[in-house]
Amino acid sequence: MRYEQESLRLTEAAARIAPEAVAGYLEQIRGELLPEGREFAAYMRGKLREKGILQQEVFLAADLSENYGYKLIAQEKHTRNRNVILRLCIAARLTPEETREALTLYGMAPLHGRIARDVVLLSALAFGLRDVHDVDALLRSCGLTPLMDGEEGEPDCRASVRTGSQ
Repeated sequence: MRYEQESLRLTEAAARIAPEAVAGYLEQIRGELLPEGREFAAYMRGKLREKGILQQEVFLAADLSENYGYKLIAQEKHTRNRNVILRLCIAARLTPEETREALTLYGMAPLHGRIARDVVLLSALAFGLRDVHDVDALLRSCGLTPLMDGEEGEPDCRASVRTGSQ
């Protein structure tokens, strides 16, 4: 949570910096800035290190090949498929706030509380569902498109998956 608090502090401070003082401010906070062009890579690597998770574990849990996963996290390859980044976030055990930050840094829309599918994903992240297949089962049970494929699900939303507390 410290990262998010620091990001909020820096964002609020940036909004108060006069344009003529911004260059000096950037110099002052240089050590706190993410590497330009590789913001997502730095963020994800930091989160994995903080949580003690190996990248290989994340790729396996996200059902991605190691080669593709490494290239995505290093930002050597780019995807326009938001589901792929969401799968990485779920497998990396990110919180809803961390997932918002990761999606934003990747250049994708954050999860939104007025979009049904995003509501299910936010709930899954908040309550610790860490298996992409379990999240997909929950999405299908709510009649929503899963992360892994485009199959339609049943129309009623049943709690038919394991929770993160197991």
